[in-house]
Amino acid sequence: VVLSAECSAAQKYIYIYIIIMASLEIRYTKIFINNEWVDSASGKTFPTINPCNGEKICDVAEGDKEDVDIAVAAAREAFKLGSTWRTMDASERGKLLGKLADVIERDREYLAQLETLDNGKPYHIAYAADLDLTIKCYRYYAGWSDKIFGKTIPMDGPFMTMTRHEPVGVCGQIIPWNFPLLMQAWKLGPALACGCTVVMKPAEQTPLTALYVASLIKEVGFPPGVVNIVPGYGPTAGGAISAHPNVDKVAFTGSTDVGHIIMETAGKTNLKRVTLELGGKSPCIILADADLDDAVQQAHDYLFFNHGQCCCAGSRVFVEESIYDEFVKKSVEKASKIKVGNPFDKNTDQGPQVDKDQFDKILDLIDSGKKEGAKLECGGKQVGDKGYFVEPTVFTDVSDDMRIAKEEIFGPVMQIMKFKTLDEVIERANKTRYGLAAAVYTKNIDRALMLAQGIQAGSVWINCYNAFLIQAPFGGFKESGIGRELSEYALHEYTEVKTITIKIPQKNS
Repeated sequence: VVLSAECSAAQKYIYIYIIIMASLEIRYTKIFINNEWVDSASGKTFPTINPCNGEKICDVAEGDKEDVDIAVAAAREAFKLGSTWRTMDASERGKLLGKLADVIERDREYLAQLETLDNGKPYHIAYAADLDLTIKCYRYYAGWSDKIFGKTIPMDGPFMTMTRHEPVGVCGQIIPWNFPLLMQAWKLGPALACGCTVVMKPAEQTPLTALYVASLIKEVGFPPGVVNIVPGYGPTAGGAISAHPNVDKVAFTGSTDVGHIIMETAGKTNLKRVTLELGGKSPCIILADADLDDAVQQAHDYLFFNHGQCCCAGSRVFVEESIYDEFVKKSVEKASKIKVGNPFDKNTDQGPQVDKDQFDKILDLIDSGKKEGAKLECGGKQVGDKGYFVEPTVFTDVSDDMRIAKEEIFGPVMQIMKFKTLDEVIERANKTRYGLAAAVYTKNIDRALMLAQGIQAGSVWINCYNAFLIQAPFGGFKESGIGRELSEYALHEYTEVKTITIKIPQKNS
């Protein structure tokens, strides 16, 4: 198809969208249980929406408590002693994870297109970043499968004592919409490496890639019941997973408010183990001796990346007083140049927010910033009249008691605040319910380490941001979560330690 020079931007978008939709087949929309595709027990479906235009992409089976019950029974059967999965060599589990990574890589282009269609993130970012990190995650945990082991312990007395790290059992996993493929990998990778079975609920906004990966799980040979995917809504399908007495552990990534509900539900039922990766309001601290251009670029990139829809986005930017004005000037210039539009256009930097609820929440918080006295430097409005596009927005003169300084916006909105001393900025950085991440930009290692030790956050990055690669643990302090994702640390969340002690006739050193 050749588009003439006379075509408007809107016409070009429509043409590109039609081409993508015509070629992109939606292959899986049902519930995946026991390696089979089934309708919901109720027969109900729900629409998944294209955030570029607010129109329906397709209908997806709506799982509910009855479907979760069936999926948990399948996972429990797959986990029973003597099953194919439980008797499989750990190295074979690793091979299956490696094969899963291979077929995801084979279908990388299709998956990136599907992610962009359902989520709205730019295709070139989905392909280069999301898919790359997803593949690496499965390969990393494939290598761990046969390296999970216990210890022998020199007990007092005539005993030999050892520990076994056994899979925790049936795991309920509830994943978010901001990085659907990657969050699925963060959850499935360590759970399957450890030998657990899984009932997963993808976000209702973005179920399509999770369901396609389910087809790949069957293709590469995972036994029936090991992975089950139940799309549906949080209060119903997610609530049923959290409350289920035969789920041994629940892992959730999402909002702090929902994390509270899951924790309470687990406590009221079978005291299942819980890991939570929740919200953040992460401080990004720029000292006067930092490389200013680099600090501006990184603060910009990691606030506006993924349309600001990152739990660890550096949304509170604290800048030392002497460089504040110059930092603001450069930051506003960069934000004003972000190209917002069609996510299938290779020149687009920012697509739409994921849905109308998120779109409305962001605009409401922007409005609150203006009403509470912050200075709007750029942005602040909807882009166009269709879809959920928001202008990249920068506020200055922000005080710590404003909503935009306290609440997780989860959108392309930067707050730049001024500070004078290290003690002041440590106190202000910690004055939040959250503690997920933080960053410090300085050439002074003493000041960097003082800040890194003083800030209450699970990850502190010095002269970098978002360096949460698979080899390093990630998780939060305070109300940003419980437990850790990624690295060897994530394996501990999916195992139980069993102590076995044997009486022997005589102990020799």
